[in-house]
Amino acid sequence: MYQNLLFDWSGTLVNDLPPTLFATNAVLEENGALAMELSEFRDRFRLPYPEFYEEVLPGVPIASLEDTFRSAFHQSPEQVTVLPHAREMMEWCAGQKIRCIVLSSMDASIFAKQAKELKMNHFFEEIYAGVIDKRDRIGDILTRHDLDPSRTAFVGDMVHDIDTAHHGGIASVAVTTGYDPQVRLEKAEPTHLFHDLTAFREWLETQPTRA
Repeated sequence: MYQNLLFDWSGTLVNDLPPTLFATNAVLEENGALAMELSEFRDRFRLPYPEFYEEVLPGVPIASLEDTFRSAFHQSPEQVTVLPHAREMMEWCAGQKIRCIVLSSMDASIFAKQAKELKMNHFFEEIYAGVIDKRDRIGDILTRHDLDPSRTAFVGDMVHDIDTAHHGGIASVAVTTGYDPQVRLEKAEPTHLFHDLTAFREWLETQPTRA
């Protein structure tokens, strides 16, 4: 059984898709582009997010967009919520003494506010937020926390999370609760694919433990 789990945040542990879409559309409209419907956004959005914005707003510096995004995110009529099964998963991990770390591209200030308000901070040994390209940090995180790659997995909802796990030489666990649809996740060839975190936990419970 995995003894170390790295978790993505958005779409994996929390549902922030509505405010993310609201903020993205604010950025698009401020720069003269058309707003997106949810289906178009899910089809086009990808990480690292500067690549997405270069596609939809070519030539606009990413730094000039971030203040608008942050402000609109907080003004969204729909707020961030903990995804079903997420809190139960984290409580189970705590009971099993599984080490848990967050690796997220979410803006660090927005993340800190969410984690505090949702009372999720205490579940994590360390939090790495505001990481634009997670592939650049995965190796350092494994080394810094002395994580055995054979007993470590990265849990996420996007192809970029799967690619990051591959890059770090660890297992990838894809869940279909977030941004990327299942067909896209399958094409990225994750080690495991689950409908939600409960399904992942139930699978973990069937796995033998190792000393």
